[in-house]
Amino acid sequence: MKAAYTKPFLTAAFIVLLDQIVKIWVRQHMFLGEEIHFLGNRGMLRYTENNGMAFGMELGGELGKLALTLFRIVAVCGIGYGLVHLIKHKYHRGLVMMVALILAGAVGNIIDSVFYGIMFQNQPLFHGRVVDMFYFPLIEGHFPLWFPIWGGEEFIFFRPIFNLADSAISVGVILILFNQKRYFKHEQLEESSPNSEMVED
Repeated sequence: MKAAYTKPFLTAAFIVLLDQIVKIWVRQHMFLGEEIHFLGNRGMLRYTENNGMAFGMELGGELGKLALTLFRIVAVCGIGYGLVHLIKHKYHRGLVMMVALILAGAVGNIIDSVFYGIMFQNQPLFHGRVVDMFYFPLIEGHFPLWFPIWGGEEFIFFRPIFNLADSAISVGVILILFNQKRYFKHEQLEESSPNSEMVED
């Protein structure tokens, strides 16, 4: 039974470690806003920091930042508990690994939020900024003039700048959504089985 817990948690720990290695490398070798292109203008490292959620989304003000960090901590505890529950009840291995990815991503960004403020950013505990660096502006252009609201304005796909932790969360969530029938077959079978015998008249 112990082996069932080893692989998911080791996978999560490896992703957290790799995420932190990349973030610290970026902090030590790049200045804020610097770009290192590896796919021309379609793929690059761009060093940014944000106060908020995945892909640079934010909650306003210092109170919002603190609330988000505390929410992340509670969420990680819940995800960790859920992962143990899935393993204990022998859910689909794919589902277990996807939840492990989500856990790893959440932990990776929590480390930034909780500790980076004190370590690097001259901020108090729980007020650190999350380090992002991957940027893939694959398509750039302008909306047609007839397009509602944004007509004539510039558009970029894919605009968000993200980190490895964000990627782990996104991959985990997307694959769970795409594989719901396969991952939750165990649960559906239990629900469809009779709880009691039919009593004949």
